[in-house]
Parts: sequence; C-alpha cells; structure tokens
Amino acid sequence: MSKSILKKDNPTIIISRTDNIGDVVLTLPLAKYIRLKYPKAKILFLAKSYLKPLIESSEYIDGFLELEGISTLPETFMQIDFFKTLKADVIIHVFPNIEMGLLARKAGIAYRIGTSHRSYHWLYCNKLVNFSRKRSSLHEAQLNFKLLAPLGIGIPELTELKTAFGLTRIPEFKEENVLDKNRFNLIIHPKSRGSGREWDWEHYNRLVEILSQEKFKLFVTGTEEEGKVIREKLLKNHPEVTDMTGKQDFAQLLAFISKADGLVASGTGPLHLAAAMGKRAIGLFPPMKPIHPGRWAPLGPNASFLVLDKKCTDCKKGGTCSCINSITAEQVKELLLR
Repeated sequence: MSKSILKKDNPTIIISRTDNIGDVVLTLPLAKYIRLKYPKAKILFLAKSYLKPLIESSEYIDGFLELEGISTLPETFMQIDFFKTLKADVIIHVFPNIEMGLLARKAGIAYRIGTSHRSYHWLYCNKLVNFSRKRSSLHEAQLNFKLLAPLGIGIPELTELKTAFGLTRIPEFKEENVLDKNRFNLIIHPKSRGSGREWDWEHYNRLVEILSQEKFKLFVTGTEEEGKVIREKLLKNHPEVTDMTGKQDFAQLLAFISKADGLVASGTGPLHLAAAMGKRAIGLFPPMKPIHPGRWAPLGPNASFLVLDKKCTDCKKGGTCSCINSITAEQVKELLLR
C-alpha cells in the first residue's frame, strides 16, 4: 500500500462520479474505506441531481453536491467560488468530467486525483493513477479503489465490498400497501436503457408462468416510455403482475426496492441497488467484455448472476444476444428458491 499524500487527519474529500445509477452504487464503497482510514474526514459526493436520494442514503457520506447545480451557475467565477467554499483538500475524479476537472484546479483544491488515461487530467489533476478499466480483470467496484492509492488505501477483496454500501437511510416508501407480507415480493425490471443486453420477452413471460402465485407477488418497473412496451409484451399476457412503470420518482423506486424481497434484471442500475440493499438480486449477463459479470456482477450478500460459460462477441454491435437468451426461466426460478 502506498503512503498517503495527506498530512491532516480531518480532510474534506470530494468523490466525483457523474454518470448513472449502477456506476454510482459501485462507487459508494469508497466512502466507507475513506472513513475507515480517516474517521474525522468530511466526505462529499458529486453526482447528477436525480441521484441525491441514493447519496443521502449512505451513512458514510456527509453531503451531496449536485452536478447540474454547479454547471448552471451563471458565471465561471461563481462556479469556482462555490468549489472554494467547500474548502476541499482532495477531489477524486472517479468518472472523468472535463468541466469539473477544470473548476477543481481553478478553485485550488490541493490534491486532484484522476486517471492518466484522460489527456485533460494531465492539465487539471496533480495526482495521476495509471490503470485501464477495459483491460483489467478487476470488478468495477475494485477498479474505483485504484484512485484511492494516493490516500494510502488499497483494493479490498470483492467479498468485503458486498456489505460496504452503508445504505441505512433509505427514504420512506409511501405505498407499502401494494406489498404482500405473506408472499415473496419480486420486482422484474426487463429494460436496461442501453446499459446491457436484454433477455427476450418470451423468457420473462415464461418466468411469470412458472412462479407460483401462492408464493410470489410480482411487480414490473421501468420508465413510462418503457411501460408502453412492457404492457404490450408482458402485462397483456399476465395481468396478475402489478404495473409500477412510470409511477415512481427515483426516491420512491429506491424505497420500493428496499421493501421488496428480490429483483431480476440485466446489468442495470436497479439490479445494483437491490444487491447493495441485501435483496435477492439476480443479474442476467452476456459473457462479452466489458459488460460481463466479471466487471459488473451485482454486489451484495444475497446477489447472484447467470451467464453462459463461453467467450462471445456476436452481439458486440447490439441486436439480439443469443448468449443471454440461453439463460432459462427455470434457472432464474431455481436461484429465487434457494
């Protein structure tokens, strides 16, 4: 483990991850290990505004910084002044963002950590870490820890990270009456918004058919736009499935998943949320890098995944994925019943 660049035991540290749900979920463990190394640290998390309920649910994070709020400040000097008021000692650019990189440098944040694989980081960061996500065999959650090396923090074992999210402050779920205390409340999240390959509808229909209605209460989630397809492809055949598409904002989706018992999805944000909250999260993956489970498997004490054991690049440019469709509904059912 490298020596820490920090000389003080109460630093203010910004974690910047400005992409989407699954990526941010798998970045949350950084806050726990920073807290373990620096118990008196103030830890701030910079992310997209819609993710505020997630960030504020982590017991290891002291404050949320809204990307859009900073980006839309009327003058550049106001953006710089905002960063200065934070009195941050460190900013960790987990997801490279050229605008935030420039502002952090101009604000005079002492230590600015980023990957050496972004050319603008050579201008805006003063602590460069050399690694490649695409070529690494590490899980995404472990790769994030590469950027903590300047703080004297190493890479934990994957098993340690399964309980490192700290999601103990989940918003209250306002619709608990939809849940059935006598059955396993299972969420099906069939769409991925392009973040992964998707199981065909025939498999989701088959899964609904073979899960006992006495044991399972089924829900389907997604955006309102996705709901149009879901109603045509799944709910028309199975009206017993409760349609939750387009009915919840992100805070309520987070709360809903926290109250459910399990979730089935491809490699998408809600899968990682469910896993991090200890639910029976089952991920459906293709064996193709970089979207394979070696990189993106759900992490949690009750999470698992299914993937065909072969090397394949047939659907690299999109389209139907025969590998993910080789996974059967019966295999999913078996994992749910374990």
